[in-house]
Amino acid sequence: MKKSYWLDRWEREEIGFHQSEINPCLSKYWQQLQLANGCEVFVPLCGKSHDMIWLREQGHSVLGIEFSTIATHAFFSENNLVPDCITSDRFTQLKANDIRILCGDFFNLSKNDLANVNALYDRAALIALPPEMRERYVQQLLNILPAATQILLITLEYPHSEMSGPPFSVPMDEVVALYQQQAKINLLAQQDILGQNPRFQERGLSRLQENIFLLTTHAK
Repeated sequence: MKKSYWLDRWEREEIGFHQSEINPCLSKYWQQLQLANGCEVFVPLCGKSHDMIWLREQGHSVLGIEFSTIATHAFFSENNLVPDCITSDRFTQLKANDIRILCGDFFNLSKNDLANVNALYDRAALIALPPEMRERYVQQLLNILPAATQILLITLEYPHSEMSGPPFSVPMDEVVALYQQQAKINLLAQQDILGQNPRFQERGLSRLQENIFLLTTHAK
């Protein structure tokens, strides 16, 4: 999937993937990470998610990565934040209220960029990527995340034949295959959410399941 796809979606405001409210799984399961105040949380492919505001309200600093400048600037504008802006050769960094968003290519991130990260929240990154990109995405994450990083991962699962993503179906066995060699995997919950999502019913889905995982990367 080319970067231009997502840039065009933001340009045309075709952002049905953006949630106007805090994700209920985040508020329900985040406490299981037992993070101390001040820990830094990484949010890949963050868009303009309100979840970053919620994470900041829990006492965490937040680091996001987002390719779209429209999404990045919209986040700060819609939350009445005036960010400081620093431009480098790889990213433009916008920061306000201890929330930083690096505007640029996720695959340009290095270990130094994530050196202070304690946890990762992935609601919209893995399911946004087609199968051929998911392995590359996970390998990049595992290569640059600090040891013993906790990951709250939320995925969707539905019959592949009934809908083409995004969001893509990422079944539990694929999550296991992607992460098992370098992380401990704990399935926290599985829930049927089709009834709560009429837009997916309209797209022809007969089943839509949400899987919530807590992963912990191995010590290095």
